[in-house]
Amino acid sequence: MKLQWIDWAIIISYLATMVMLGFWFRKKARQNKESYLLGGKSLPWYMLGLSDASDMFDISGTMWMVSLCFVYGMKSIWIPWLWPVFNQVFMMMFLSRWLRRSNANTGAEWLATRFGTEGRGVKPSHNVVVAFALLSCFGFLAYGFIGLGKFIEIFVPWELVSDYIPFHVAKEFVPHFYGIIFTLFAMFYSILGGLHSIVLGDFIKYIILTVACISIAVIAMTHLHCREEAMLKVPGGWSNPFFGWELGLNWSEILPAANKKIAADGFGLFGIFFMMMLFKGVFASLAGPAPNYDMQKVLSTRSPKDAAKMSGFVSIILLPVRYSMVIGLTVLALLYYNQLSLTDAAGNIDFEKILPAAINGFLPSGLLGLVLTGLLGAFMGTFSGTLNAAQAYIVNDIYLKYINPSASTQRTITANYLVGVLVVTIGIVLGFFARDVNSILQWIVSALYGGYIAANMLKWYWWRFNANGFFWGMISGILAAMVFPYLFSGLALYYWPLLFAISLAGCVIGTYAAPPTDEVVLKKFYTSVRPWGFWNPIRDKVLADDPSFPVNKRFGPDMMNVMLGIIAQCCLTILPMYVVLWAKMPLVITTAILVSVVLVLKRTWWNRLDN
Repeated sequence: MKLQWIDWAIIISYLATMVMLGFWFRKKARQNKESYLLGGKSLPWYMLGLSDASDMFDISGTMWMVSLCFVYGMKSIWIPWLWPVFNQVFMMMFLSRWLRRSNANTGAEWLATRFGTEGRGVKPSHNVVVAFALLSCFGFLAYGFIGLGKFIEIFVPWELVSDYIPFHVAKEFVPHFYGIIFTLFAMFYSILGGLHSIVLGDFIKYIILTVACISIAVIAMTHLHCREEAMLKVPGGWSNPFFGWELGLNWSEILPAANKKIAADGFGLFGIFFMMMLFKGVFASLAGPAPNYDMQKVLSTRSPKDAAKMSGFVSIILLPVRYSMVIGLTVLALLYYNQLSLTDAAGNIDFEKILPAAINGFLPSGLLGLVLTGLLGAFMGTFSGTLNAAQAYIVNDIYLKYINPSASTQRTITANYLVGVLVVTIGIVLGFFARDVNSILQWIVSALYGGYIAANMLKWYWWRFNANGFFWGMISGILAAMVFPYLFSGLALYYWPLLFAISLAGCVIGTYAAPPTDEVVLKKFYTSVRPWGFWNPIRDKVLADDPSFPVNKRFGPDMMNVMLGIIAQCCLTILPMYVVLWAKMPLVITTAILVSVVLVLKRTWWNRLDN
């Protein structure tokens, strides 16, 4: 299906609106550094939560999820635990409040509240966090860039525009060319308007995406349930979210290429894969948010209580809407697979093309433009949020800390503009070296984050852990993460325990190679953040000074709430899938579980929120 005038009108109107937002908030963003990077810490929690959810609703990730749902069926709900998606539950229950109590502007600045500003390892620990933050930001920019290009290529065939381009573009770089064009729009409004324009832009995008996702789900239900000949040709076990040691899906008689994808992904022994995801996911979640747009949104909230509400709101407004689109497009693709063109330049089936091919093949004019606009907005929102985080680290933690500490507001804003252009340029260049969406994703979540988890987990829960241990834990893990892909073949998740062990050893050796953090710093951190964990020596000294200090004894309740929250999150994920498939009994059971968990969390979490 070709784009009609109404589709182009919707897309162009959206792009024009984003440009106007940048101009509209330009003056407000230029008030000071905090207004530009954090919205002045004045934005309401529900707007920040909606913005955070919108940033997570990206084209590349959604293309990946649709390809997973097509091949793995209902079992695909577990695979995003690679991120891990349930880290939002840990954030919601306690970590967002702990993080926001620091009142810092970035993750690197937060380290000063934990380790102080002087002492062995303090400066290197700051620098390694900045390096990690920028590595992950650049990785996510490249990840979004290549996904967008593959997406646009289906709707705007190169043959239609090549005659108007005054230079030659090789076929394999056509997605990159499209990626550059729309990246420039995202760069413009996010650099000019700062976080204010990013949040309002995300709100507009979310409304569009919600309408688009529900419409796709309704269309899929109509095709599946209102046509007598409609039937999903899937292997046994496809509609069952539960599994054993092996995946139990055999596409041999239906689509042999799907079996090849399962083998290439390394998910055949699903039981082992799941345990590895869970093992890694728990430690990753206990470490708190990575230094990206998610952390910046938490630090931008008005209070610790608002930070917790924001993190909880993300799952509620993201998962049902996103999975309505995922299952809707999957159903359409399964019903009309033979009508989709999914082969790449080498003649192999590219399952990541299912999303754009299904949209292009089955959505009517008007709705097609709305969906395209929503997904373009999804890319621009994710891109701008990541860009904002990268700007914060470079300007706040490099420029203002080491280069020009006394910079005026005007000079700081100018530095933000220049840094924004530089970051986008680097992200685009890295995008040219990306093989596909999944390869970047696997490296970021399984390899690079393997070097991040140990140090960032210990900083919350162990009083003796110091800046020197943090530095050596981070640097050993990151270096190993960069080397291991060349030493080991296969899924990065499977060598993650070795990465974790190396990083953990670096943490412990580095910690005991230097004196403990200054007692004054530790006592201030403990009294402001109020964490639970191995803080007994510091707790005793705080209580000696103030016997009325409220010691945090909520480890048990917090862990119970985390388990309930993960159950609720799974229900929110699978609920729209059961609705579209109209699996009545599973739908009733899932709804009952979700309602029960929500009622319990109202008493055990919401009613007990404090600052």
